[in-house]
Formats: sequence, structure tokens, C-alpha cells
Amino acid sequence: MQEQLQKLEVELREVTKNKEKLRKNLLELIEYTHVLRVTRSFVKRSTEFEPTYEEFPSLESECLLDCSCMYRLGAKLGFVSGLIQQGKVEAFEKMLWRVCRGYTIVSYAELDESLEDPETQGGAIKWHAFLISFWGEQIGQKVKKICDCYHCHVYPYPSTAEERKEIQEGLNTRIQDLYTVLHKTEDYLRQVLCKAAESVCSRAVQVRKTKAIYHTLNMCSFDVTNKCLIAEVWCPEADLQALRQALEEGSRESGATIPSFMNTIPTKETPPTLIRTNKFTEGFQNIVDAYGVGSYREVNPALFTIITFPFLFAVMFGDFGHGFVMFLFALLLVLNEDHPRLAQSQEIMRMFFNGRYILLLMGLFSVYTGLVYNDCFSKSVNLFGSGWNVSAMYSTSHAVEERGKMALWNDSVVRHSRVLQLDPSVPGVFRGPYPFGIDPIWNLATNRLTFLNSFKMKMSVILGIIHMTFGVILGIFNHLHFRKKFNICLVSVPELLFMLCIFGHLIFMIVYKWLAYSAASSREAPSILIDFINMFLFPASEASGLYPGQAYIQRVLLAVTALSVPVLFLGKPLFLLWLHHGRGCFGVNQSGYTLVRKDSEEEVSLLGNQDIEEGSAQVEDGCREVTCEEFNFGEILMTQAIHSIEYCLGCISNTASYLRLWALSLAHAQLSDVLWAMLMRMGLRMDSTFGVLLLFLVIAVFAVLTIFILLVMEGLSAFLHAIRLHWVEFQNKFYVGAGTKFVPFSFSLLASKFSNDDVV
Repeated sequence: MQEQLQKLEVELREVTKNKEKLRKNLLELIEYTHVLRVTRSFVKRSTEFEPTYEEFPSLESECLLDCSCMYRLGAKLGFVSGLIQQGKVEAFEKMLWRVCRGYTIVSYAELDESLEDPETQGGAIKWHAFLISFWGEQIGQKVKKICDCYHCHVYPYPSTAEERKEIQEGLNTRIQDLYTVLHKTEDYLRQVLCKAAESVCSRAVQVRKTKAIYHTLNMCSFDVTNKCLIAEVWCPEADLQALRQALEEGSRESGATIPSFMNTIPTKETPPTLIRTNKFTEGFQNIVDAYGVGSYREVNPALFTIITFPFLFAVMFGDFGHGFVMFLFALLLVLNEDHPRLAQSQEIMRMFFNGRYILLLMGLFSVYTGLVYNDCFSKSVNLFGSGWNVSAMYSTSHAVEERGKMALWNDSVVRHSRVLQLDPSVPGVFRGPYPFGIDPIWNLATNRLTFLNSFKMKMSVILGIIHMTFGVILGIFNHLHFRKKFNICLVSVPELLFMLCIFGHLIFMIVYKWLAYSAASSREAPSILIDFINMFLFPASEASGLYPGQAYIQRVLLAVTALSVPVLFLGKPLFLLWLHHGRGCFGVNQSGYTLVRKDSEEEVSLLGNQDIEEGSAQVEDGCREVTCEEFNFGEILMTQAIHSIEYCLGCISNTASYLRLWALSLAHAQLSDVLWAMLMRMGLRMDSTFGVLLLFLVIAVFAVLTIFILLVMEGLSAFLHAIRLHWVEFQNKFYVGAGTKFVPFSFSLLASKFSNDDVV
């Protein structure tokens, strides 16, 4: 490749140099033609003659500078012609006058067109053609030196008309020949460059691959004989056989005298993390990796994020119409994912393309939650018929039957009441719940916002507590895998008790109130918020409560919560201190344990320094011996105290943080309502044909606003809040994300490290 590039470079340099030389000659010839054309009018001789000489000419009757007089004086009249730049004309003329003492005649004329400078071949410059007549050789030498100082382009001036004609014809012929040669030279240069450009990409790829190979080989070490390379690498266990086959094939193809071989090396180092993904799971894994790469064998949140992330997004973005538009957009990207222009598009479009499956699920889940909210472009859809009957509230008699604060309707009530209220306790008014989602009649109710606020707020709290509790439970699997069983008893169980005794009881009260109280007894139902506050205040007067014995159960739950806090603060540090002082672990002595991992807190508790012998009996996993390191009880206590305070306070703040599901859902619906209200208000003011046409225009503008504002801006807002709920509220319950990502050597990964501009 180097030899080919050197030959190509030499050839290109020669061709380019010849082209520049030809172009310079062409510009000089063009300048010469302009000089001959312009200076033709400076000197006109009717006849051509040979000079005659007289010793003593008569100076009285003839002018000194007359041409014939010069010849009779015995001196030849000389001419210098050429071009000079426009800005140097005045200074050039003054210099000639001062140096030559007026024994020169200078004639100027500006060229009609601008010409390039043959020396620099830059932009077009304005030139002046000049013709200098002088007398004597000394004056001529001075004129030529002045022309050189001012960088004039001097050309020979023909003495006769015939000579001028011959030169002009010769110049025209040479110019045409140079044009032909230049065109052929440019065609040849273009062919050479095109041929070279065809192999630029392939050569750039070869250079990158070669450089990557040598960079990897530089990380290897030599053996004792300095003839073989030794590479210590991480390899997935499932790929060991493929690695052996690749080494054998490489040795065979290269014809190496010493075959390559592989040995497994026992190590105590923590391996890097490899999570195999496909085009569907890659986007969700990238969301988790942006928070932090998981440690080796740590529970991977991406598996659960595939469902929880689009679902929490859809809770905030719940609209059947908007979700369906997003689903169609993502489906279009998925169906055309093999199109090369999508993968190589601009940055924003490429970002949408890489997250096409995330958008697909977000749109699909938004369709589901939109059906639950019964929102289609912020309007209700009556699919199954409302479960409320208005006619059952109407009574034809003048006497109105009182039912508490509610009453049946009659003609007088209907005529004089601005707001009519349905009573579900009246037979026939409420015929049963809507089959799926919220009844469309709530879209007409004056207390619609109050009802949706209560519904979505409770739903957000329930989803948030379930999500966080699931995160704490996943931490138990981490403790089991990393053989830290004491963390289950001293960390995970107190965390679960703290969470469930307070907020789990809140969920129980919400669900119990939904099930225990009907429409007839709804007025007697106590406030959940007041009961939840009374759980911590211990009021003097006993309230009725939701269920019998509620006060005693709440006190027991509060006592369990209070006991779990000191266990969470002090349990793990005291247990590690107990192990450090040589105590047995659940009745098992510390001797006989070996190092499995060395990156956890309990492994610095100095369980002992005795090594286990091969074939010895297995003991409790949570109490194994580790390499002796300095045990700092104060540091461990401080770390656990910070974690406990963060968890206890986080349970409150994180639960409140899930209320963003409620807030963004209402904000999304209200923004759509505002746009619809603007549309209807403008439509009502329209009249005749012009109003209809303008209404269609407004609908088109509204559609554009819906796409760009609601889908893009609201979708981006809900997307970012869903990421925050997973990173802060969910993953911090079990996921550390302090590992190292396994990045194998692969030529396919090189393309992501170079931009298209690096190809050249």
C-alpha cells in the first residue's frame, strides 16, 4: 500500500506541476495578446524604413523627440511594452520621470477585463498596458530595471506591422494548443484522482484495522525467549471453545511454526461485565448503562426496565390518540430499520432511530393508559355506553323526595338549577362500572378534575411504592449471589419493614376504602389522609377508623418501624465487629474460609488469615474468611449510617417523587384541553364559507401544534421523568453500577470511534 501511494503521489505531483506550468504559459500568452492589441494605437507608422545617419542634424526646425530626428542624430529609438498593476501606475510613472530625466515617453491604457497573475495564479486583477519609448541604451537599461522593481510583465514589442501580425497569429495558435493540452491534462488528473478516491475508504479501513491490531499487540508481553507474545484477556465462558478454534485457525492460516494455545488462569480479580443485547434490548440497556455499568453478576435492571420504563412513561403520557401517533412513527422506523439512510442520518433523527423500540413500547403503553383514562386527544370516547342513567333521577311529581342532602329532580328543580347532581344511591342511577377505563360521563361533570386528581394521585402512590418495594426485593438476590446472607437479615428485611409498615399500610387503606364503602355509605367513609397522619400523632380521641382495631394495628406497625431503624443503623456494623473479634458465625467457627471476592465490606472485617485446605468441608457462605485488611469500625459505621439516613428519608421523598406521574398526566391532558378550547372558541366565531375555511386552517395548525408540542415536548418531558424515576427511586435500592464494561476487540466497534471526516 505504501509503494502504491508513493507512486501515486509522484504521478500526481508531476501532473500537477505540468498543469501549473502550462497554465502559467497560457496566462502569459493571453497577456501578450492584450499588450499587442492595446499598444497598436500608441505608435502608428505609415511606412517602415531602415534608419539613416547624419553627423550634424538641424535642430532648429525639427523636434528633438521626433522619430526621424532620432535616427538622424545617430541613435536608435527603443520600445518597452508590458503590463503593470493598476495601483502601481502613478508611482511607476513618477519613478521613470525622475530617473530618466524626461527622456522617455510613457503611454497607458487600462485593459477592459481583469486577468490573473501568472506568478501567483490568484484572483483576477486590473492591469494597465504600457508602452515606453526611450532614446539610448543607458536609458533603456534604467527603464528595464525600473520595470523589474515594480514587477511589471514585460513583453517584446514588434518593430513592424508584419512582425506584429505574425506574432499575433503565432500567439493565437499557441493559445489554442495550450487550451487543448490543459483540457487533456485535467481529464487525466481527474481520472487519476477518481481512481485513487475509489480505494480511499478501503485503505482507511485497512489502516484503522492495522493500527488497532498493533495497539492491541502492544499490550501483550514477551515470554522469556522474547519470541512469543503472551496476552492475558477476559473471555466469556461460553466463547472459550470459539476462542480455541480461532487460535488454531490463525496459526494454520499464518503458517506459524509454533501454534498458538490458550490456558485459563485462576484469578481473584473481579471480571468485567458483559451483557449480551440485541436490537430490541440495546436501547433499554443503554438507559441503565448511562446510570452506571453493573458489577459482575449484579442484578441487571434493564430486564425489568423493558416493562416498567414505557409503562411509567405512559402513565404520564396517557392519551390514546397521541400514543397511537407515536406508535405509528416508531413502527415506521422499525419496518424500515434496514434502510441505510436512517442509520446515517442527522444526530436527532439517528437518536430517534436508535431508540425506535423504546418509542414503539412507549406508544403502545400510552395507547393502553389512554384507554384507561378514556382520553383520545384529550376527549372521552363512549365505546360501551355510560354506566350512569340520568332519567332515573327525574320524578314527575311536584313533591321531591329527600334523600339526605340529595333529592330527586322534578320540573321545578330542572328549570331553576344551574347544576344537577346525580345520586348513585338512587336505584337505577348507577348501573355498574364502565367495562374498561373511566366512564365518559365524567368528562361532563363539574367535579371531573377533583375526581381525576384523587384517582391519579392514589394510583401514583400505589405504583411508586410497588416499584420501590420491588427494588428492595431485587437487592436480596444480589446478597444471595454475592454470599452476603447477613445483609438480608440486617439490611434488606429492616428496609422492607420500614417501607411496608408505613407506606404499605397506606396502600392497604386506599384499597380497603375502595372495596369496603359503597355509594350508599360513601359519606361515612373517613379520610385516608387524616388517618395516616393520626398514625404518627396518637390523638387523644379515638376516631372511628376504616376498620375495627385500626388504632392498635397502626401502633404495632409504628413500633415495628421504630425497631427496624436501629437495626438498619447498627446491625451490620456490629455484626462485622463481632466477626472481627473472632466470634463464630451462627455457631460456626471462622477458621477454614477462603477468599471468593474482595470488594465488599464484610471482607475487611479480618475474619482470620488461615487458608483452607483442599477438600475441606463447606461452611456458611456469609461468614467466609478473607485476606487480612485493616478493619475500621468507625468508617463502616459512618457508611451504614449515611446509607440508612438516605434510605429512611428517601422512602418519604421518593414516594412523593412518584406524584409526578399524577402531575404530568394532568398537565398533558390540560394542555390538550386548552388547545381544544382555543379551537372551539375560534370556530364559534366563524360564519359562512369563510368561517368554515378558516376553521379548517385552524384545525391544520392545531394538528401541527399537537404533533410538535404534545408529542415532542411533552413526550421528552415524560421521558426524562421516567428516567429519573428509574435511576433515583428504583435502581438506588439495589443497583450500585460500579462495574467495568466488557469491551472486546472487534473491528465492528472501530467505526463508532471515527467520524466520516476522518476517512480523508
